[in-house]
Amino acid sequence: EVNDEYGRAILGVVNKLLSALSISLGVQECALKEAVGGEDLEMEMKINYYPPCPQPELALGVEPHTDMSVLTLLVSNEVPGLQVHNNGRWVTADYVPNAIIVHIGDQLEVLSNGKCKSVLHRSLVSKDKLRMSWPVFCAPPADKVIGPMKELINEDNPPLYNAKTYAEFKH
Repeated sequence: EVNDEYGRAILGVVNKLLSALSISLGVQECALKEAVGGEDLEMEMKINYYPPCPQPELALGVEPHTDMSVLTLLVSNEVPGLQVHNNGRWVTADYVPNAIIVHIGDQLEVLSNGKCKSVLHRSLVSKDKLRMSWPVFCAPPADKVIGPMKELINEDNPPLYNAKTYAEFKH
């Protein structure tokens, strides 16, 4: 029951974000939601557990990567460790109580034809504190074809990405 309630709350945030991003891209408010599968949008939660590490400089919690998803919504405990790559350097994200960190994923970068950038990030471990995070990955169904939205393509803005199914993108 708690999981269902959390899922509904996260879906509400995702829907608002997709609407706002659609408007910011200059397309219909429902365009991104429809482009990622509408009501068939899939959400998957992962639990990341990073125990204390006596030599954190010798370990990474998660290697640098971008998320394949459309969006990732991340909640963590108060122990810092998420870093984003910005202007050639790694920047540690501040912990803000009761906040959700939102990552733009690869599928949104493709749909926006590069106007939204997928976030390169990594996770560090702490020397003496347990770190945990709970990301929710929002992704299209496997058979959904993802490519630059037609409304964003013109002579001055040719497609930067080829369209393919989400399943093809994952493999």
